[in-house]
Amino acid sequence: MPVASASTSTSTSDSPDVQAPILYDTVDYKGLPVNKSYSGGWKSASLIIGVEVAESFAYYGISSNLIAFLTGPLGQSTATAAENVNAWSGTASLLPLLGAFVADSFLGRYRTIVVASVIYLLGLALLTLSAMFPSHSDSDCPISSTITSCSPHPFQVVLFFSALYLVALGHGGHKPCVQAFGADQFDGQDPEECKAKSSFFNWWYFCMSLGILVTILTLIYIQDNIGWALGFGIPCVAMVIELFIFLLGTKTYRYSVKVEKNSAVRRIGRVFLTTIRNWRIYPSAIAYEEEACEMLRHHHPQQLKFLNKALLAPNGLKGDGKVCSLSEVEEAKAVLKLTPIWVTCLPYAVVFAQPSTFFTKQGATMYRTISKGLEIPPAMLQCFSSLAIISSIAIYDRVFVPIARALTGKPSGISMLQRIGTGMFLSAFLTAIAALVEMKRLEVAREHGLVDLPGVTLPMSVWWLVPQYVLCGVSNVFTMVGLQEFFYDQVPKELRSVGLSLYLSIFGIGSFLSSFLISAIEKCTGGQGHDSWFANNLNRAHLDYFYWLLAGLSMVQFVAYLYFAKNYVYNR
Repeated sequence: MPVASASTSTSTSDSPDVQAPILYDTVDYKGLPVNKSYSGGWKSASLIIGVEVAESFAYYGISSNLIAFLTGPLGQSTATAAENVNAWSGTASLLPLLGAFVADSFLGRYRTIVVASVIYLLGLALLTLSAMFPSHSDSDCPISSTITSCSPHPFQVVLFFSALYLVALGHGGHKPCVQAFGADQFDGQDPEECKAKSSFFNWWYFCMSLGILVTILTLIYIQDNIGWALGFGIPCVAMVIELFIFLLGTKTYRYSVKVEKNSAVRRIGRVFLTTIRNWRIYPSAIAYEEEACEMLRHHHPQQLKFLNKALLAPNGLKGDGKVCSLSEVEEAKAVLKLTPIWVTCLPYAVVFAQPSTFFTKQGATMYRTISKGLEIPPAMLQCFSSLAIISSIAIYDRVFVPIARALTGKPSGISMLQRIGTGMFLSAFLTAIAALVEMKRLEVAREHGLVDLPGVTLPMSVWWLVPQYVLCGVSNVFTMVGLQEFFYDQVPKELRSVGLSLYLSIFGIGSFLSSFLISAIEKCTGGQGHDSWFANNLNRAHLDYFYWLLAGLSMVQFVAYLYFAKNYVYNR
């Protein structure tokens, strides 16, 4: 196992290539300073990207079509299934906070990835086992406007959800650490490797989307037409391959050195606690405060100045062991500065939750036959998002960035916040298009007298949904990749796993917000003989109203984001 400590570091003068550049803030798997010529870079990052492809294949092999399993073999209503999907995906996106804390404070990223992979494998194995239970066919489960009449075996339900949340736990340890570990293979102080690191986030998302595309084109068809046990079993095999690939590159990786005795999480927590303790204190030692601010001048001390109270002891003077250092306060400021950006991204995350839930249920009601005897599963339309991501990233990285770089002089072409904002604007546009398409679908149902015949396919092609999927993919290229780079780059080095988990937590909270909105709207619009916006019979539902609501929230989010992004000062 690699050693993430500098205590055993020795000179490499005995190496045959003594002139090769050495990095002293990272170590190799033996705990020695790494030689840049023999470790890290794209060679190691490519192996780690391969790990992400396998993990994406497994995770999206579950999440992309989960609503079909819940409304099918488990017999849940559309609204209940959507709430469960959002609750699970929200949990899976919040657990990286725990995984990142464990990695950055105790185990290190490498060991956390290994442990998380084992948990992941256990969850997938149990998930496959739960899918082996016999289930009712659709013909045996007539659907009313509110509930389905079939119920699965209680043990199957318990086993399924236990396995599902084990997968979420494994995902929580895996996701932030793998991406941070991959970015760690590049030296941010080297101009060439700095450019490569910026491209890494683009190609990371490119390859991840490629894995998702393969998932959608293969696993969803297998799950819908062959069997759920095989559809969940294949991702289990993929995770075995993922773990093997990851262990294969152990000797080539760069591992971060833990310089401070106390973890960054503990140091930042101490700053906040000390600030609260000193909240009512007005320092009498003005000279000391001015001196502290002078030392912090190059780090923009006027921002979040209240945290400077952590520099003071209860009597207003510096006391040994009772106050925080200047560097600790700056770490806390760097993290707290991210809060407005984090909050304004939440409505985007709510929009992000829709393609795997209501977009999929819309597609199930539409004409999906592409040739005689061949009908595509509705969840397979998500491949258009992946295709849009794959093509857009290639264009962005190879065409847009070089042109923008020549104009702005920035290594990444445009700033991270500009990139994020562009995707946010596109997300508002896509929800408006989704609302218009749904209005058209409801109109077709009324014109052909199919409002009360939810089992009959509407004479409207499923290709009407393609533009909203494509826009979803393009907006992800801007916002998702931008958020990944932003939350990795703008936190202290020791907190990069936590930074990426903060990015993931946006989508966790967004999923819970989506679930809350669905539940609240379901209660407000349903009952007493009225069909809710999310009625099982989508011909009587009003998903268009929901999409218009999301479009409005997205525009409010965009305006708020512009304000905070304009006033944000980057940590250099």
